[in-house]
Amino acid sequence: MELLRLGAAGHEHPFVRDDEGVLRDLGPLTADIDGAFLAADGIARVREALARGTLRSADGEGLRVGPPVARPAAVICIGQNYAAHAAESGAEPPAHPVVFFKHPNTVVGPDDVVLLPPGARKVDWEVELAVVIGRTARYLASPEAARDVIAGYTISNDVSERAYQLDVSGGQWSKGKCSETFNPLGPALVPADEVDPQALRLRSFVNDEPRQDSSTADMIFSVLEIVHELSQYMVLEPGDIINTGTPQGVALSGRFPYLDDGDEMRIEIEGLGVQRQRAERVVPA
Repeated sequence: MELLRLGAAGHEHPFVRDDEGVLRDLGPLTADIDGAFLAADGIARVREALARGTLRSADGEGLRVGPPVARPAAVICIGQNYAAHAAESGAEPPAHPVVFFKHPNTVVGPDDVVLLPPGARKVDWEVELAVVIGRTARYLASPEAARDVIAGYTISNDVSERAYQLDVSGGQWSKGKCSETFNPLGPALVPADEVDPQALRLRSFVNDEPRQDSSTADMIFSVLEIVHELSQYMVLEPGDIINTGTPQGVALSGRFPYLDDGDEMRIEIEGLGVQRQRAERVVPA
């Protein structure tokens, strides 16, 4: 089962693709797929409606794919969570999860254009498994307890401007992470009980040339460990997004050029789908 939001930006409509691949309208159940829907057992209610056969089929042909979760209040990110990526960044594997934030308005659809800021020259791609929180989480007792607060998983491209992130950061990474369109998300939200988050192949391509190819099995901190750890320092709310880190193979390594105007990215995670974005340079007015 896949939950999707299709339609023009700001006017997306909720749908579900059932296990037979049929797209069905979620309008009778909810106006949108957001934190309130997830907190109200929305995924369970979708499954019940599918079992009853009460959701009509729909035609999504030609509709833009939006981010699968509307208006996340927070986008929380984990840095250097793959040992090989930490090494190519010139850092030792962290002893504790490295945490930073992206502005929620960085979130766009999985196939939307990624805008290169006028002065940006070191824009990088980062395929990441994204966790979607479904229940409020505070001070979880153990990593195992995190299972109960995860609604599902999707794909994130943690687009980053490395000069902004490292050279003029003042010690924080946010300048390089928060430009508009810097977090393509989707295409779909897949329920947590249908995914093994530590056994997924992740890949990225630029202009059809391979860049990253790894597995979430290589994470330093597992998904459950990350959610448990974060809950000790902040309250996680339904609809919050957690980007869990990227493997080796980014431009920061020095092995590949940074993104340029017209470059095309393809971001894939096994079982969760594919994203495609074109990079376009913003021209100052």
